[in-house]
Amino acid sequence: MKKVVIHTPGGYRQLTIEQHPDPVPAAHEVLIEVHAAGVNFADCVTRMGLYASAKHYSGYPITPGFEVAGTVIKTGDAVADLPAGTRVIAVTRFNGYTTRLAVARHQVFRLPASLSPEQGAALPAAALTAWFALFELAHARAGDRLLVHSAAGGVGSMLVQMGKYSGCHVTGVVGAAHKTSHVAALGADAVIDKSSQDLWTEAERIAADGFDVILDANGVSTLRQSYAHLAPVGKLVVYGFHGMLKTRGGKPKRLRLLLDYLRTPRFSPFDLTTRNRSILGFNLSYLFDRESMLQRGMQDILARVENGELRLPSITPYPLDNVAAAHRDLESGQTTGKLVLVNDSK
Repeated sequence: MKKVVIHTPGGYRQLTIEQHPDPVPAAHEVLIEVHAAGVNFADCVTRMGLYASAKHYSGYPITPGFEVAGTVIKTGDAVADLPAGTRVIAVTRFNGYTTRLAVARHQVFRLPASLSPEQGAALPAAALTAWFALFELAHARAGDRLLVHSAAGGVGSMLVQMGKYSGCHVTGVVGAAHKTSHVAALGADAVIDKSSQDLWTEAERIAADGFDVILDANGVSTLRQSYAHLAPVGKLVVYGFHGMLKTRGGKPKRLRLLLDYLRTPRFSPFDLTTRNRSILGFNLSYLFDRESMLQRGMQDILARVENGELRLPSITPYPLDNVAAAHRDLESGQTTGKLVLVNDSK
């Protein structure tokens, strides 16, 4: 089989294409012929050597990738409900950038007939992140006022839609004018283009009393003001620090990163209690062993896709051999929708 391997952290040249023996599924695993693999910003952070769970679970060399779609080749002895040839989606803690993947049965889900493998591979990481943030942590309810940063991205697009079908008033924030129409088309009640508008002046105009839920993966550039613009009993959900990872040639600007780390606000528990505000944080890659959560999340997500409540992102495909271009484009901040690596031998 062919897979992408990062032997040591660094820039785009660290993404090497190698041939390896096919994996053999253990008793409770499924062996999948991978047709498509989703590309996420976490994969770029893994390449840079800055993703904590990569160090915790794997170390280097490592193959990035959290989501795939393909067909079942065979299963381990303890798996009887996925015959060879079944089209599936899978979530995986790394190893997704490959042509063949062995993964635990509880991380595998049937691919709806209406979806292509590229669409299936673009779905679980972003959708599960958004679902967990809104429903497991923030417990968003009808009438809540939501502010979604990076609303045109993979997770942001899902957050906007999930907020709307839950009856919330959703404000999306984008960083470029060409992204506003995309977020508006997803159903956002308001869109703030921070490249031409003052973000927080507009936020105060839209929700003078603050937001019930703010979802922020930017880091130091917005965290302090996100917290300041919460309504009483409001919740700030943090699921990343994308804005802090400025790169040059695919490598992080480490001095800038250090300065941003030192500038990152530290929130006092005394302030949280006196202001009646909450800060919640998570990293989905640590939660793949939560079987019941994965089942509930993916069942709800797939049902919403099937009934049309959840629109899939636009797909930009890249051949697996062109993985460096996918990373470069994603890091540019100019993409919308989802980037997907395609096994071009299929």
